[in-house]
Amino acid sequence: MRLLFTPLALALAVALAAPVSAQTLDDPRVGLRAGLFDAEEALFGLQKMSSTPPPEAFVGFTNSDLAFTGDYAIQGNYNGVIVWDLSNPSAPEIVTEYVCPASQSDVSVYGDLLFVSGEGLGGRLDCGTQGVQEAVSADRLRGIRIFDISDIRDPQYISNVQTCRGSHTHSVLKDPNDDENVYIYVSGSAPVRPADELPGCVSADPDEDPNSARFRIEVIQVPLANPAAAAIVSSPRIFEGLEAPPEHGPSPADLAEIEAARASGKFIVFVGGQDRVLPDGFAQQLLGQMVAQRGGEGTPTAADSTMLREQLPAIIAARFGTGDDEDSGPEPGPNQCHDITLYPQIGLAGGACEGYGLLLDISNPAQPFRLAAVADSNFSYWHSATFNNDGSAVVFTDEWGGGGGPKCRADDPYEWGANAIFTIEDGDLDFQSYFKMPAVQTSQENCVAHNGSLIPVPGRDIMVQSWYQGGISLFDFTDPANPVEIGYHDRGPIDADQFQMGGSWSVYWYNGNIVSSEIARGLDVFQLVPSEHLTQNEIDAANTVELAYLNAQGQPVNEWPASFALARAYMDQIERSGQFSAGDLAQGRQMLDQAEAASGAARRQMLMSLADAIAQRASGDQAAKVTMLAQAVRDLAMAG
Repeated sequence: MRLLFTPLALALAVALAAPVSAQTLDDPRVGLRAGLFDAEEALFGLQKMSSTPPPEAFVGFTNSDLAFTGDYAIQGNYNGVIVWDLSNPSAPEIVTEYVCPASQSDVSVYGDLLFVSGEGLGGRLDCGTQGVQEAVSADRLRGIRIFDISDIRDPQYISNVQTCRGSHTHSVLKDPNDDENVYIYVSGSAPVRPADELPGCVSADPDEDPNSARFRIEVIQVPLANPAAAAIVSSPRIFEGLEAPPEHGPSPADLAEIEAARASGKFIVFVGGQDRVLPDGFAQQLLGQMVAQRGGEGTPTAADSTMLREQLPAIIAARFGTGDDEDSGPEPGPNQCHDITLYPQIGLAGGACEGYGLLLDISNPAQPFRLAAVADSNFSYWHSATFNNDGSAVVFTDEWGGGGGPKCRADDPYEWGANAIFTIEDGDLDFQSYFKMPAVQTSQENCVAHNGSLIPVPGRDIMVQSWYQGGISLFDFTDPANPVEIGYHDRGPIDADQFQMGGSWSVYWYNGNIVSSEIARGLDVFQLVPSEHLTQNEIDAANTVELAYLNAQGQPVNEWPASFALARAYMDQIERSGQFSAGDLAQGRQMLDQAEAASGAARRQMLMSLADAIAQRASGDQAAKVTMLAQAVRDLAMAG
């Protein structure tokens, strides 16, 4: 003990990477060879355990989000649900293929129940693959399906809850004070269905009809003793009073592509205050109308193209409006959320709601209400949210251009299509910084911020996140004003010459594995490996956290049991900070080793002595971390 914690502390800090502030071409991820299942790959801070293609019935359909229960990962797919056994992460086994088409089939679990979102017009109550052609049909499912997965290899369809706008995504809330029910917050971004199909659905503005299905979310209560009785219990209007947020225009890369399209003869339209390239399919549809208008048939002629160019402004105005009605007053704000991430243990939720990020109070699960709302002209579409473990910060993501947008090009602004990190203070949101995966991607790669989760490294806020064909990125936002990337995995584009949809839809840490839902390629499983940014002790401590289940939009509290790995992880972080001298650290580690080799009363005495000595050094900027180390050692002593 004599040499431990001498007054002179020598700085042994292992420098973290400099905060990322711009896209870079100097990165192993730049220039990777294209391919569907044989694309070139680059990774850092991770080892890939496996890549498994989807089963045949799901090839060609979009893989969507993930949920986890026990040893299983449940993967949504536009053609149904796939269940993977992750007991061997090097060789995941498909145990269930349940064909039940819908978009986008986002999944969540609680106990023996599986919940699946349906929003598209073709989803059927009976899960049939023939779709629904009628505008109004009693066969259509838009809402939440509920399955019994007590035998996960044989899911049983229990019931469904239909909603007016369907369910693009949903969030499952288990209230700590309610053991009889779970609640589902439903976000649906599709048009309101006709009242003839679902009575009570109204698409008018709320000031015209207070029963409007717009500008609200739906809250479903699911009685655990009788899930077939699940029903909507409230429709909170959490957007009330919000006006349309400021927006940014096209990026330099977008403008260049518009001009290139114009030069090549494509049709350019003015919508939403900016020029846009008319999609080829829509252009062909309109050209067909020009042919019919002159009473002709067959392939459109040059004269048909000229006629379409003359009529196009009026056609667009009729469909989308002119946007120049100065007397209409401020445009309303969002009328739906994309994701609502629930953190019931702190009574808060983060709502990523089109043009706004919201902080919600969910202490009454059936009646959430808005605490704060933030908008940002650098953000285009607030998509998802992730809290840090103590709930003092939240990461919002911007899905600029939707999931199909190539927004990581060299000329794309760093702040666009990125994350925005806020601290939470007294029920309000305080902006700190942006983070965007830093490697430049091609115009054939959809790349924009998407879904992810915390990695439970004790004492640090580390997140793993999907960026579609930008791959996955690990970043540390312990200092929310200076996030840094500490790991990644990326593939080359699916096709080098033309855009094809693919990439990581979502990625989550779950009991030591990092599992990514690859839109076109199936399922990837990774594990952390040590680097200059993350030690083996920190990884080992993270892997002591065990979750019974995990949902994409439900955030658990990470709790670390007493372990030598936890104490050593804190010791590594103190070394990184330069708080203790090399001699102190060496002696402290030696004492931990000796205590681990001892047993009984001797071990306890050694650990208590070490904890007391450490506690005496709790001062300065690292006082909190030193206190955490002392407590971790003391907990070890008490654990015996």
